[in-house]
Amino acid sequence: MSWLALVTTGCTDNCRQVRTYRKQIPVKVTLEELRKPVVSTAPQQLIEPGKIYAKDNYLFIVEVKKGIHVIDNANPSSPKFISFLPIPGNVDLAVADNTLYADSYIDVVALDISNPAAIKEAGRVESGFSYGQVGRTSWSYDNQTRTINDYKQEITTETFDTDCEGNYGFIPYPIALYWFGRAYLQSDFVNFSVGSKSNSGTTSPSTTGQGGSMARFAIMNNQLYVVNSSVMQLFDISTLSKPVKGKTINLGWGGIETIFPYQDKLFIGAQDGMHIYDASTPTDPKQLSLYRHIRSCDPVVVQGNYAYVTLRGGGFCGGAQNVLDVVDISNPSMPTLAKSYPMDGPYGLGVDFPNLFVCEGQKGLKVLKMTDATNLTQVQSFGDMNAYDVIPLRNTLMLIGKDGLYQYDYTNPTNLRQLSKIAVQPAY
Repeated sequence: MSWLALVTTGCTDNCRQVRTYRKQIPVKVTLEELRKPVVSTAPQQLIEPGKIYAKDNYLFIVEVKKGIHVIDNANPSSPKFISFLPIPGNVDLAVADNTLYADSYIDVVALDISNPAAIKEAGRVESGFSYGQVGRTSWSYDNQTRTINDYKQEITTETFDTDCEGNYGFIPYPIALYWFGRAYLQSDFVNFSVGSKSNSGTTSPSTTGQGGSMARFAIMNNQLYVVNSSVMQLFDISTLSKPVKGKTINLGWGGIETIFPYQDKLFIGAQDGMHIYDASTPTDPKQLSLYRHIRSCDPVVVQGNYAYVTLRGGGFCGGAQNVLDVVDISNPSMPTLAKSYPMDGPYGLGVDFPNLFVCEGQKGLKVLKMTDATNLTQVQSFGDMNAYDVIPLRNTLMLIGKDGLYQYDYTNPTNLRQLSKIAVQPAY
């Protein structure tokens, strides 16, 4: 968590002190600025990492509200930055075949990634979101002025008067900031026109990549599903470069956080529980059940007849639970708790039977071994990173944290071997 940073550099003779801190600066983004065509630019350093997504030999990392890093990950021991996609307001993404979908404030952008070194915008749905929030800062769309009102962080050094006893006068903007893409709450989808900038595209997406458990985007059966604080918005992607806005489904009480597609079901994590939707009719998902729990943040992953849900309490999430629930979903209309394990402030998680990986923020990563789907034993833990979310894929664990991207070989889950690390570069 990136709280207000204050650095004292010493007192002067007249009882003043110099401090360096973060503050929020209001910014406005016009629709003209927002809708400049997205194209690849030179690689940039990783500063504020967010969601991650893996497709074939490539890894995509969101730079929160700035865009997406494109990484050649054919050799996880030596990942290489290829390019950066500047996408204002971006927090989430998903990929079908050679098309990447990303949010850009109120829009959804379709990008042709067939040449990862020269990605370009292929289409755009101008029907996005009217309001969003990243941590404790929010943005909104003003339909009258056609501008997005947002905030950015700025590192500021100023001199403050004191009373010579160590007490400070008024310090502007003493606001704690949390910048990691965790609490991105998009509420109230609004109606705009649908636009496309290309006629290219295929008629049927055949392959998708893999996102982490914190994802709000999911692709299945020619549909892009996007969840926000209270609704699920569908986009038809039968023609990949021309996403078309479809049905909007009200999910009830706010606090919807994540979505995980599995077989013909959608598992939606919310602060009040896990919602299960039948998506066998892809354009019209129907709710089957709601597995309720005490208010908390709860990403979910699924394998076989069981869902694995981390519940984190305190702070933004509310509640006090910090556990891993194993939920029997053999009858998805009646999910039941099979077992619960204590955790220490868990975040994202990933499953690759018999391995389960659980992120615990500043406490690092836990590696659990399953003797069966419900009986878990901790076999290893790491405390030297800030772990947010993971993607286990073909014996390579991709872990994103506030301090960077880590990759591990988990061929031997009792002794993970670090392959590489891309460290976050300070913004100042």
